[in-house]
Amino acid sequence: MSDQFKKQITLFSLTMIAVGSSIGSGIFSTPGGIAKEVHTEGWTLMVWVLGGLVSLCGALTFAELSSLFPRAGGFYVFLKEAYGEMTAFLYGWSMLLVINTGSLAALSLVFSYYLSGLIPMSESVQLLVAILVIVLLTIMNVMGVKFGGLFASVFTVAKLIGIAVVVFIGFSYGKATPQYFDFTWAASNNMPLLSAVGLALIGVTFSYGGYQHATFIAAEVKDAPRVVPRAMLLGIGIVCLAYLTINVAYLKLIPLEQIATSKKVASDAVSTIWQAGGKFISLTIVLSVLGTIGIYILTAPRIYFAMADDGLFFKAISTIHPTYKTPQYAIILQSVWTIVLLIFWKTFNNLITYVVFVDALFFFMAAAAIFIFRRKHADAPRNYRTWGYPITPLIFIAIEGFIVINTLIEKPLQSVAGLVFLGLGVGVFSYFKAKRDRA
Repeated sequence: MSDQFKKQITLFSLTMIAVGSSIGSGIFSTPGGIAKEVHTEGWTLMVWVLGGLVSLCGALTFAELSSLFPRAGGFYVFLKEAYGEMTAFLYGWSMLLVINTGSLAALSLVFSYYLSGLIPMSESVQLLVAILVIVLLTIMNVMGVKFGGLFASVFTVAKLIGIAVVVFIGFSYGKATPQYFDFTWAASNNMPLLSAVGLALIGVTFSYGGYQHATFIAAEVKDAPRVVPRAMLLGIGIVCLAYLTINVAYLKLIPLEQIATSKKVASDAVSTIWQAGGKFISLTIVLSVLGTIGIYILTAPRIYFAMADDGLFFKAISTIHPTYKTPQYAIILQSVWTIVLLIFWKTFNNLITYVVFVDALFFFMAAAAIFIFRRKHADAPRNYRTWGYPITPLIFIAIEGFIVINTLIEKPLQSVAGLVFLGLGVGVFSYFKAKRDRA
C-alpha cells in the first residue's frame, strides 16, 4: 500500500512535523500542574530533563521500528505486526474515545483559558467557548481539507513566536534567581517524592508527545529508512531545548508558587515585565492552539475511516461527503465525543491524566515490540539500529510502565475510565470481526 503515496517529504520537512506535533499547548499549560506536584525549582526542571531523556529513548527505539516498517500507519503498523489485529484496532479505538478526543478537549480548554486573558469570562463561559470552538472547527473540517493547511501554517508561526518572545523577555529582563539545584523534599508535601515525580511526568509526557507522528507518514518520505530516524532524533532535541529554556524563562519571571496556580503561565509571566506583552502572548497562543485543534480534528478521523473501511467499525463512518469529499461522519463522531469529555471531566489536568494513562499503555507496547522484531525479523534489513540497545528501550519501557502504574494508584478515576473504554473496545472488535467474517 505504501507505494501508492507520493514520496515528497524531506528530512527538514519531517523534522518540522516532529517538532510541530510536539510543541503545541502543553508547554503553555502544563507547568502549573507540574510545579504543584514537585514544589521546588530544582525538581521542576529535573522532570522536564527526565521527560526529554525518556522521549529521546523513545525516539531512538521508534526510529528502528520505522526503519523496519517504513510505511504508512506508524504505531498502528508496529502494534499490528507485533501483537495482531485486535491490538491495532484498540489503538484506533483509544484514539477515538481517549487519546485524540481527550487531547482535543484539553486543547479547547487551553484555548478558552488564554482567550480569557483577552476577553474576561467566567469558568462556565470558558467551558461554553471550548465547546463552541470544537463545533465551529468541525464544520470547517467537514467542508474541506484546505482549512487544515491554513491552520497548520498559522499554528506553526504563532507557537514559535510565542516561545521566542517568552524566552527573550525571561532571559533579558527576568529578575528572579531560581534555585536550580534545590531538590529538597518536605514531609509536608503529603506524598512520596517518587509518586509526585510520576504525577508531574503526566504533564511532561503530554507536552513532549507528538514526535512519534513522524512515523505515521513514513510512506510519503524520501529515503524513509534513513530520514525518519534522523528526523525524530533532531525533532526531540529541538523540542527538549525549547522546553528547558522556556521553563527557565518562566522561573526568572514569576515565583514557582504563582506558576503552580496559573492556568495561563506564559502570559502571566510576560505580564510582569510588559503588561501589553501578556495580551500579545495570549493572542499568539490562542492562534497556536486553535491551529492545533484544527489539525487534530482533521487528521485522526482517517484512522476511524480506515477501521470502518476494513469492516471493523460502523459502515457509515467510512462514508465520504458527496460534495466536500471528507469523512464527515468520522469527523462528527469524534467531535461529539470530545464535547462529552469536556462536559464530564471539565478541567485540563483531569483530561490530560485520562489521555496520558492510555497513551502510555500503547507507548509501552509499541516500544516493547522492538524485542519481538529483533527475534522475529532478525535478518531483515535495517538502515538504523537503536543506539544503546537493549538499555535504551528498557529505560523507555520502564518509565512508561511507571507512569501507568503510578497514575492508576494516584489518579484511579481517570485511569479506570480509560481501562473501561479499552475493555469496551475488545467487545466492539469481536462484534465487528465476527460480522465481517460472516460476510
